[in-house]
Amino acid sequence: MAVINTIREKMGTFVVVLVGISILAFVVADLLGPQSSLFNSEADRTIGEIAGEEVTLEEFQNKLDELEMQVSMQNGGRNITEQQRTALRNQAWEALVAEKAFGQQYEELGLKVTDEEVIDMVQGNNISPSLRASFVNPETGEFDRNLLINYLQNVQNMPPQQQAMWYAFESTLKPSRKRLKYENLILKSAYVTSAEAKREHMNQNTVAEVQYLYVPFYAISDSAVQVTDADLNNYLEKNKERYSTDGGRTIKYVSFPIQASAEDREAFTRELNALKNDFANANNDSLFAINNTEGSQAFGKYAPDQLPAQLRNASLQEGEVYGPFANGTNYALYKISDITEDTVARAKASHILISAPESSSAEEKKAAREKAEALLKRLRAGETFSQLARENSDDPSSSRGGDLGWFSEGRMVEPFEKAVFEKNQPGLVNRVVETTYGYHLINVTEAPTTTVYKIARVETELAPTQNTRNQAYRKAELFASSAEDRDDFDQLVSSDSLSARTATNIGRNDRRINDIYDARNVVMWAYKEKTSVGDVSEVFELEDRYLVATVTGKTEKGTAKLADVRDEITAAVKNEKKAQQIKERLNSLTGTLEEKAQAFGSDANVYSASNLHPGDFSLNTVGYAPAAVGAAFGLNEGQVSAPVEAQNGVVIIKTLAKTEAADVADYATYREQIAQRQNNRIPMMITEAVKEAAEIEDKRYKFF
Repeated sequence: MAVINTIREKMGTFVVVLVGISILAFVVADLLGPQSSLFNSEADRTIGEIAGEEVTLEEFQNKLDELEMQVSMQNGGRNITEQQRTALRNQAWEALVAEKAFGQQYEELGLKVTDEEVIDMVQGNNISPSLRASFVNPETGEFDRNLLINYLQNVQNMPPQQQAMWYAFESTLKPSRKRLKYENLILKSAYVTSAEAKREHMNQNTVAEVQYLYVPFYAISDSAVQVTDADLNNYLEKNKERYSTDGGRTIKYVSFPIQASAEDREAFTRELNALKNDFANANNDSLFAINNTEGSQAFGKYAPDQLPAQLRNASLQEGEVYGPFANGTNYALYKISDITEDTVARAKASHILISAPESSSAEEKKAAREKAEALLKRLRAGETFSQLARENSDDPSSSRGGDLGWFSEGRMVEPFEKAVFEKNQPGLVNRVVETTYGYHLINVTEAPTTTVYKIARVETELAPTQNTRNQAYRKAELFASSAEDRDDFDQLVSSDSLSARTATNIGRNDRRINDIYDARNVVMWAYKEKTSVGDVSEVFELEDRYLVATVTGKTEKGTAKLADVRDEITAAVKNEKKAQQIKERLNSLTGTLEEKAQAFGSDANVYSASNLHPGDFSLNTVGYAPAAVGAAFGLNEGQVSAPVEAQNGVVIIKTLAKTEAADVADYATYREQIAQRQNNRIPMMITEAVKEAAEIEDKRYKFF
């Protein structure tokens, strides 16, 4: 007994020490982890900078928590999904941008919104559009002030959740009014001159008839033009704005799929057969399904048209188990728990409608009935119902051969419904049926039935075993540990006959890579400050694979490096050189456009346009060609332009006729059109301008 007591005492001490060590290890691991501020320069709590003000992780998280609470309340308290949370992170960031970037603008301008203005937005003369849309009289369809006042008077008596929703909405009123004031300051300062309105009138109403010769760039082969690095660098220097970038990463990666092996499938099949046998012998089908399914909808009642697709053509017997039916890696078993009768009958039918609404004249109705009777005779003679429906029916179902699908009693107009549900077997209703819509020919394709099926459903997934996952991980780990840099990575891919994929221009806040949707950890690794081009990652565990990656390129914010846009710029420079060759060759030719096209070769063709306007940006077949359109209106009738470079080739244009738009007394209509376009664009342009001035630095990628 003494020995036992001694052991207990020793074990007690041992357990305490063990727990203490475990806690210490946990704390140390946290301190030394990726988010720790110790020994980790990347783990500071700054998530970004807006208008010179740092945004902390805590501030961002508070805003995110606020949005999540609002969405959760709106959804009846349901949990936020990961997809929703991703969207809310973006909304939280944009909200902070609005607060800080626009807030600075408001402060400089002295913009304020008083409490009196807020009251006016809630119950005064300028009620918020959101409130107007929410408090609508169902009878009139108009905003009802009394409904709003009654709501406000009772807010204090409402459940806490509804109160919180109201106060959350109320808190948005001041910021939204400030934003409106700011935008209106700029919108109201915009002005459309008479000259602009007149030019708009001319652009819309001046017309030219033209003929043009078009030679596409592909008329010159790539081998006929030589492009040097100097050419590429010169082009990039001239087009810096076009190749500005917010930064990106290019990676190459190898996937090691986690898939069920042959042994896994064999074991799964045995388990599935045992499950099917147990399902067949279960006394309580619904309880068995609920306890054993990995899917939703474990038990339900189905009409014939609502049956799972796999059961619709089967002769269903009560107590039988059907399946398993595969859908990808999921397998379903269905047990017919009960076959019973419903109180409402259902049927399936097709029809041909010869329209004759109540407003039709007696002659029109007579003609419609005669047409329906004639079609009925053709059907009796054996012609195909669906074909006659496509050719003759006035109902939208004609495109489906008249098929109306399944419908229950009470869904159709009475004469039609009576004709369908009086039939006790499929077939043609042997008479014309008149309704308020006209005259119908009806084919009952599934006889009326009240039969319904109570079905229990068990779904299970063929998943790889832990042993299979371990084997895939060992392969990935061996690959990652053997590759010290990109050269090793490429050599291993080649020697092991693996398939590597490349993902380009990955943004710092992206969550997917190509077709991989759960790759956020990979993106975060690629953007770490210590991750360099050529580095090889650790093994990443994703939903259905292990992944090892190497960074093959980095693009920082600013003008893209030539190496990152070489292919795109090479194509552009080649087209410039091809354009020059085409122009020189065309300038050497004489004669009409047709003669020049024939002399140039089969790739050159002549086209015409009879309704060209100065505001047009393209030509048929040519595509985007504003310079060529402008040249046409700069010519007199009969004149021919010099060769003009377009987006996809070179154009020579001849103006055959030109009709100038006549002056009008009032250009107000055109002034309004321009003003409307400006008003639609200005809010977006304001946002982009304020964001640019705020010099926003987004570092969310370090944490999410």
